[in-house]
Amino acid sequence: MTQGALPLHWRKYPERYRLEGNINIETGQEFFPARLVDPRAGRKGLLQSKEMPREGKILSWTEVFVGPVGFDNETPYFLAIVELANGVRILTQIVDSEKEKVKIGAKVRKMFRKISDTDAEGAIAYGYKFKVVH
Repeated sequence: MTQGALPLHWRKYPERYRLEGNINIETGQEFFPARLVDPRAGRKGLLQSKEMPREGKILSWTEVFVGPVGFDNETPYFLAIVELANGVRILTQIVDSEKEKVKIGAKVRKMFRKISDTDAEGAIAYGYKFKVVH
């Protein structure tokens, strides 16, 4: 994390730790990350926090061989667009999965993993990643 990133990390705690988004309780439309305003209903939409499903399927994926600064020790790794069981789509890293199993349509489950090592502020960031399940 960079200087001053610790407050940002803690503000994102529900999102990163619990995969928390929100739902418009009138229409049933779910969002991740959480929205301040429902883009369809506007300010009339009544939004409430909601934990997203822990399971989904891979819609698209890629293998990263040259990662950005801070992730260069993790290469190669997989990134995927995952459709959760409620239809919400997220971009996530696929971990603990053999390359042969990372494919379109593969079922995945949320895991809790380290995102970055300790930095000058002394914090280790944790959050969600996904794993292919049988």
